[in-house]
Amino acid sequence: MTGDVITLSGPPALGPRLALGALRSPFKRPRPGAVFSGAGDRLVLPGLRVDLARLAAYERVCAFPTGEDALPLTYPHVLGFPLAMRIMSGRDFPLPLLGLVHTSIEITRRAALPATGAYDLTVYVDRLEPHRKGTEAVVVTELRATPSHGTSEGPDTADEPVWTSTSTYLARHRTGTGPTADRPAPPPTRTTPATDRAAPAPGHPAPTTGQAASATGQVAPPPGLPTPATDRAASAPVRPAPVTGQAVPASGCAEPGLLPVLDEWRLAVDVGRRYGAASGDRNPIHLHALTARLFGFPRAIAHGMWTVARCLAAHGAPPAVRVRAEFRAPVLLPGTVAFAADGSRFELRGTGEAGRVHVSGRVDRLGDPAEGSRPD
Repeated sequence: MTGDVITLSGPPALGPRLALGALRSPFKRPRPGAVFSGAGDRLVLPGLRVDLARLAAYERVCAFPTGEDALPLTYPHVLGFPLAMRIMSGRDFPLPLLGLVHTSIEITRRAALPATGAYDLTVYVDRLEPHRKGTEAVVVTELRATPSHGTSEGPDTADEPVWTSTSTYLARHRTGTGPTADRPAPPPTRTTPATDRAAPAPGHPAPTTGQAASATGQVAPPPGLPTPATDRAASAPVRPAPVTGQAVPASGCAEPGLLPVLDEWRLAVDVGRRYGAASGDRNPIHLHALTARLFGFPRAIAHGMWTVARCLAAHGAPPAVRVRAEFRAPVLLPGTVAFAADGSRFELRGTGEAGRVHVSGRVDRLGDPAEGSRPD
């Protein structure tokens, strides 16, 4: 790919980058046709080694097995997040960090990743693309095994990433020219023809004005107060739940053909604080109800990337795998959610027959016919 390569000597400090992005946000006015001159420019952090103590805290809060010489499937996203924030907090990045919403992630892992290995980390914004609710930034994170440290599943391959993620971040803004351009078109009548107005995308929660970006799956304000990690999984299974019945289809809600519920998890009020301490993403909307209310939430909400990680810890994944997930609605803390799965598909949703879907996704083994038939 084309673009400049900037080699870093160490990971950027996440807190100052989030704060800088928040300060610059009021001066950025996203509009249709936004262009990022730095698209394709890569930040590279060579020779990265994982802090095993922080990794263990992450494994505990997400309920991954601990003590194994293997990185959890979602952990490289945590490693790449500070680099992504360095790019998106930059003066020339046209979308404001305040209000960005992490709408989806796709992860491809080609082999198991030793926790004790050394890696080269690359992050870049691939492109900006129009969305009917605004503009999306497509951010790519790549992890490569260094030549002297191959993966446990094959030889060293310096040029090909062993782990890749593609995330989309949405900045909402007016997509038309008139005051009603973003409203759904009215039904056609004899006197009023149907107009070609943009309709809201289904399943995406609307961000609250003044919220800051989080690459962990929810809108997020500037960094908050540090809190210590604790030593157990954040979501303890409560009891098996029966397969739910039929639900009324609605945006962000369960639809016909529900996946069978395998378990219910009671989420503690401190899930966000524990995940923030383990991942470094300490945002006030995830830490305390009081700080979350400042940004429009009735209570603290779980990090979106925690919800995906928790689902994958329960679902499991082969060494060579592709995961796709969409963030559809925030998870309020404390609360109870239902984990549902059937084959490759999984969901995290509210309890009850009309439980709102928070996260939906699928896990495909690389090389399976079903995986190969899906677009990259």
